[in-house]
Amino acid sequence: MSTRRSFIKNSTMFGTGIAVIPTTTMELINDQKQPRLNLGLIGIGQRGAGHLKNILLRDDVNITAICDINPSRINLALESISKSSKLIPKTFGSNDYDYRNLLELKEVDAVIISTPWLWHTIMAKDAMIAKKYVGIEVSAANTIEECWDLVNTHEQTGTHLMILENVAYRRDVLSILNMVKQDIFGELIHFRCGYQHDLRDVKFNDGIQHKGGGVEFGKNGISEAKWRTQHSLLRNADIYPTHGLGPIAIMADINRGNRLMTLTSNASKARGLHNYIINHPKGGQLHPNAKLKWKLGDVITSTIETAKGETIIVTHDCNLPRPYSLGFRVQGVNGLWEVDGNRIYIEGDSEHHKWDDANKWLEQYDHPLWKKYGGQAIGAGHGGMDFFVIDAFVESAKRDIAPPMDVYDAAAWSAVTPLSEASIENNGEPQYFPDFTRGTWIKRQPYNWMKTDY
Repeated sequence: MSTRRSFIKNSTMFGTGIAVIPTTTMELINDQKQPRLNLGLIGIGQRGAGHLKNILLRDDVNITAICDINPSRINLALESISKSSKLIPKTFGSNDYDYRNLLELKEVDAVIISTPWLWHTIMAKDAMIAKKYVGIEVSAANTIEECWDLVNTHEQTGTHLMILENVAYRRDVLSILNMVKQDIFGELIHFRCGYQHDLRDVKFNDGIQHKGGGVEFGKNGISEAKWRTQHSLLRNADIYPTHGLGPIAIMADINRGNRLMTLTSNASKARGLHNYIINHPKGGQLHPNAKLKWKLGDVITSTIETAKGETIIVTHDCNLPRPYSLGFRVQGVNGLWEVDGNRIYIEGDSEHHKWDDANKWLEQYDHPLWKKYGGQAIGAGHGGMDFFVIDAFVESAKRDIAPPMDVYDAAAWSAVTPLSEASIENNGEPQYFPDFTRGTWIKRQPYNWMKTDY
């Protein structure tokens, strides 16, 4: 079996986006005379470092510039790049806005933004204005205004943006997408999804790198605890919706013949973070953080209606003890899949009123991309799906074509956060999704997600 490096070096056609990119893109992929991509990385924390690792395995990408305001992250990145025998990139990070100097470089064609959430939109806008192809980590925006900023800047500049939603390429998710497109579930009726992940140890950390490291955040925290925890203190909303909603939106052809219409949200009371602090050995009732009033409800539940009449329940649950789950459920007139319990029921195939083990279905409908390239994704991060999402970005950026998950997807999926915040504040009052496509969702065609012969 070839190595991941030789696999990438000897091929110019596979991107995960190939599962879901337009047929017209396939014609471009047949062109073997593709340039190398000159890439800049903005943000080299834990997520950015993961992207760096996968990019260094490619022989069709030059990392020409990196930016981070933490010098230690720059040094770690340079060490990794040096070990890979790649050319040493220019470095930036003298202040919060030094990334703008990176964007002025002619030797940067594209950027990947892996910074704290509040920087995503402003950096993406600046990058598009600078004519750099943008890969943006999730979520892409925090407010409706920011969602429109992304769309308007793309339309004004003609520069593309891809939201780097890696869960869209999870193996079981792509198998279910295969089943959806082959009409195994029949006409789709209902979905469930979300982000259900105990992140208390991420949100509080005093520098001890092990489970239950501390109760500090902000200036006393490290890594994501420096910034992520603040959102739980100040916002009552689904602050991280795209890991669940993104894959479901693809299955439901959102922005391509269908769209998100309305949303209602409710929040439970907030107790999880307070209990964590007072019960932690480094915390207690007298710890200053025990006096904080957390705004984010422990469980946020949103119900979305689509133009075609499907409903989608999205759950955010990150501040209570629980095992990880994205809570997927895909239900049509012929049956359904539930990720919790790993089970499927298909009328006429499954024993009446009894679940099937989902594995036999997932194997039968394993997506062609995973069957063909899954071995190359081993070790890429998050079960291999990080390999695919980066590959989709690189292949789209090299050709300067619309990515599989574009700026309209980034806006629609990210809009859940401000809309849920408004709904919760108004006792569950329905909120209306803006039509970020300005009506073109009616005629936009679904991606040709099964194409594999390039």
